[in-house]
Amino acid sequence: MTQSADPQTVGILIFPDVEILDFCGPFEVFASATLPAETDGDPETRLFEVFTVAERPEIVACRGGLLVQPNHTLDDHPPLDVVVIPGGYGTRREQENPVVLDWIARQRRSGTLTTSVCTGAFLLGAAGLLDSLRATTHWTTIEGLRGSLPATDVLAGVRVVDEGQIITSAGVSAGIDMALHVVRRLHGDEVARRTARDMEYDGNYPATHHP
Repeated sequence: MTQSADPQTVGILIFPDVEILDFCGPFEVFASATLPAETDGDPETRLFEVFTVAERPEIVACRGGLLVQPNHTLDDHPPLDVVVIPGGYGTRREQENPVVLDWIARQRRSGTLTTSVCTGAFLLGAAGLLDSLRATTHWTTIEGLRGSLPATDVLAGVRVVDEGQIITSAGVSAGIDMALHVVRRLHGDEVARRTARDMEYDGNYPATHHP
């Protein structure tokens, strides 16, 4: 378990047609993870600084028409401890976007804990990060991921697959489980359970995962 005086930074990539809960679920988890106040009247200690990152500074139209103003661009964000790559229909286009793929690869090379939700795994694969690893994605795209990444062991029926510095998760709501898993890895089970309780999330936490 790692405790730090400074919040760890979490950058969540967003792009046109990104799936909303894919990025908002993890955002809520990381924004909610705190240490309790030591004495009455003291503020809680935030464990993460979380923000969205996009290729350009313009407002991003997410799936369903939700408009989101990104906090940072790929070029101006602070150094990251954790990166979240969500899915959605927009991943089909971003798989062919060398600017985004190079950014994802550079984050991994710099030591950032790299995670994906849903079809965000396709972006990790296109960036060359899933070779010889196990991974998962949305249940409807398991076979598609297997076909596009023959060197990856794509697992069905699991919520979170933890391969050390690469963590993938299944579709949409599974991103909440993945983020709670990351909180647990970095700050312990008690913090993760309290975060889930504060969110009134009883879903699949602790998630079934492959260590």
